[in-house]
Amino acid sequence: MDYTYLILILPALIFSIWAQARVKSAFQKYSAVRAGMSGMAAAQMVLRSGEVADVAVRPISGNLTDNYDPRSKVISLSQPVYGADSVAAVGVAAHEAGHAVQYARGYAPVKVRNAVIPVSQFGAAFSWPLLMLGLLLSSQKLMLVGILLFSAAVLFQLLTLPVEFDASRRALRALEDCGRFSETELDGARKVLRAAALTYVAALAVSAAQLLRLLMIFGGNGRRRR
Repeated sequence: MDYTYLILILPALIFSIWAQARVKSAFQKYSAVRAGMSGMAAAQMVLRSGEVADVAVRPISGNLTDNYDPRSKVISLSQPVYGADSVAAVGVAAHEAGHAVQYARGYAPVKVRNAVIPVSQFGAAFSWPLLMLGLLLSSQKLMLVGILLFSAAVLFQLLTLPVEFDASRRALRALEDCGRFSETELDGARKVLRAAALTYVAALAVSAAQLLRLLMIFGGNGRRRR
């Protein structure tokens, strides 16, 4: 039994499963609470608040597949969000619009995160093959390259956190400023967005635990070779 898996990976995986369950629970709970505004309207309202006029809001198939594409300048809202007038829908839609405002304003952390995308994608694709090959061949050099590439993917997840938190902050501020939502509705949207943010924290925790485990394996192999 690999004790590093038990003390590092397993707790992180449990945290990730709990975070996923929490976001689903929060979304279901506040999907039943009416907000008097659809997700589409909420996204458009946040865009107007941020003085962003060149971003479209469109429906997309799926459940919680909501996203903002800065290349096409399109906010895509899933079926339970686009036309739904629930607190959950408003929160999710406003968050995606918050991302659009970030790009329009030239938010620095977005630029930094985007700058590491190419290397993080390369690292995500090739780190594990190199690590497995390094273990099979007992090659410390291949393992080190694999660890460095995997670190780039972890760095991208770390840089994603402030971007996601700021998008939610912008969304909630716009919802508050418009004066159309009660404190109860705002609190519900806040809870949905906090639960969603936890999934990013959990994903980072899993990756960071994997990275630490790899470093421990690498260090152990190095000591055995000496």
